[in-house]
Amino acid sequence: MRRHVAGNVSWVGYIDWELERFHGDDYSIMNGSSQNAYLVEEEKTVLIDTVWTPHRFDFVENLKQEIDLSKIDFIVANHGECDHSGSLTALMEEIPDTPIYCTENAVKSIEGQYGKRGWNFRTVKTGDSIEIGNGKKLIFVEMRMLHWPDSMATFLTGDDILFSNDAFGQHYSVEELFNDKADQCVLEKEALKYFVNIINPFAPVLKKKLVELAGLNLPIKIIAPSHGAIWRDNPGQIVEKYTAWADAYQEDQVTIAYDTMWEGTAKIAHKIAEEIARQSPNTVVKVFNISKSDKNEVMTDVFKSKALVVGSPTVGNSYLSSVAGWLEFLKQLKFKNKKAAAFGCYGWSGESVKLLQGKLAEAGFEVIDENVRSLWNPDEEDFAQIPALVSSLLGIDPNAEAADEQPAAETGKMSKWQCGPCGYIYDPAVGDPDSGIAPGTAFEDLPDDWSCPICGVSKDMFNKLD
Repeated sequence: MRRHVAGNVSWVGYIDWELERFHGDDYSIMNGSSQNAYLVEEEKTVLIDTVWTPHRFDFVENLKQEIDLSKIDFIVANHGECDHSGSLTALMEEIPDTPIYCTENAVKSIEGQYGKRGWNFRTVKTGDSIEIGNGKKLIFVEMRMLHWPDSMATFLTGDDILFSNDAFGQHYSVEELFNDKADQCVLEKEALKYFVNIINPFAPVLKKKLVELAGLNLPIKIIAPSHGAIWRDNPGQIVEKYTAWADAYQEDQVTIAYDTMWEGTAKIAHKIAEEIARQSPNTVVKVFNISKSDKNEVMTDVFKSKALVVGSPTVGNSYLSSVAGWLEFLKQLKFKNKKAAAFGCYGWSGESVKLLQGKLAEAGFEVIDENVRSLWNPDEEDFAQIPALVSSLLGIDPNAEAADEQPAAETGKMSKWQCGPCGYIYDPAVGDPDSGIAPGTAFEDLPDDWSCPICGVSKDMFNKLD
């Protein structure tokens, strides 16, 4: 089971070739995955993370074949989610007094999931370290909201390995463990898909954390995430990709996503694709039927796009239920700096297009007014509306005018503000009494050191609500 990583560090995780879904049914697995755990054997022996709950007994039995469990001096729990901590219950039955180093929030997470078992938790924060002998030490770096409030990374000096937990990972089985042994096309595809569907909602936090990591001047030679390939060949490449992806990333691409009842909406979707190709031949166009396409794969293409076009017929005074769920997931991913448009067919009341526009605006898109709303089946008159929609969407309509922004002085000081990472809403009428903030305190008047009472991020991670 043991696989050598570097120095006295071994991989002791689990490669899951048969895994098909993750996070319940919310994430699709196309190329397997892994739960990476690591054993560091210096003067002190350290286990960094464990594996998912279903594999806990195999994990402990396999670990027994490699080491006398009583020789483990302590455990590092970088994250409390059960795909990383799920074997602790079985392991701690064997070595109940072994210290567990983790963040304060991780204690809440682990005890919340497995109950208060009297485990010996030792809480740490960014900059804390512990000597493990042979001139080496572990340095802890909090990674709050990447992607849970309890997350952290651990850096091993000497071997210069960053155990990054969920950051920089992929759901991808690589039997040979390392990025230089992986299929490079699949690796990049899975790394991007992982970023889009798991990390991107916290992109503002990530940008700050990447700057903080750079400021720590850690001489990183290997990045060892908790899922997928270990980055030993030019590990900086995935950091560079994260830096680009976190900065409202887009390519010259447009994604069209729709569902249809009797093919009328489908016809409009394909006509829009043809018109984009006509007006902008170099623009990549992707067309997906929402009910027939994997949502995580589609969202990855939406992330790459500069614009999104969504279509649905009207049904029950709304849009199709397949589109409703898809739009909710789209909103959760918090994409930035993208335009959007809507289209659809109807027979009687015809509300879908207007409702789609509203949902796209809620999801953070700049929604254009131009749309295609076709009674029954689309005809040439309906198709004639498409060029104007495409021109506006691509920003080549000379008559398009940017919406005037309301001057800050007119918006008032009593607006509500929402935390980007966790969604907490600061309401001035309520204040934050637990932090000593009285009702009636405007967001702008909060102390500079005030932080989100839920996830702890600073004020600059909040967005004003209209």
